[in-house]
Amino acid sequence: MIRYYITDRGPLGAPTVLLANIAAQLAAGIEMIQLRERDLAARELLSLAEAVLRLPNPGGTKLLINDRTDVALACGAAGVHLRGNSVSPSRIRAIAPEGFLIGVSCHSVDDVRRAQEEGASFAVLAPIFATPGKGAPLGLGPLAEAAGAVGIPVLALGGISEARIPQCVAAGAAGIAGISIFQRGSRA
Repeated sequence: MIRYYITDRGPLGAPTVLLANIAAQLAAGIEMIQLRERDLAARELLSLAEAVLRLPNPGGTKLLINDRTDVALACGAAGVHLRGNSVSPSRIRAIAPEGFLIGVSCHSVDDVRRAQEEGASFAVLAPIFATPGKGAPLGLGPLAEAAGAVGIPVLALGGISEARIPQCVAAGAAGIAGISIFQRGSRA
């Protein structure tokens, strides 16, 4: 099962807490981390990504940069995570090195199909469960439909708790993605 930590330093209170939390997730062997600090300028994001890449990474966790292919390529990250309305993954494939991961945020089964058709490595479908400010939850039915409709991994996002992980996997999700599930108890 893929565990995909999406960072958000805002609720953590201090930048050092974010790095400490990332270090803890790396030590725990999480599979992927999406550096999703959307408010940072390119230089600041690059600096943060380089700091993350210097942390011990015993399990070979893959670092992806949120919607900034330029920063991902500049720091040597494993890939990029695109918003649903971003550049097509096929355009990035044309300039990225072999093996470069491209994740895409999706909000419907059709979005997941399009992500695969355009060359995404995986899709993150959201929100599966109720999440404040994220609209009506899709539920497990559309998750199962999306996972069965494509050959790329589909990760469940939105309202994910430890108790809900087995439901998502049973519905066909290749894993789960989230912010709070990976940041609980990590505040400054």
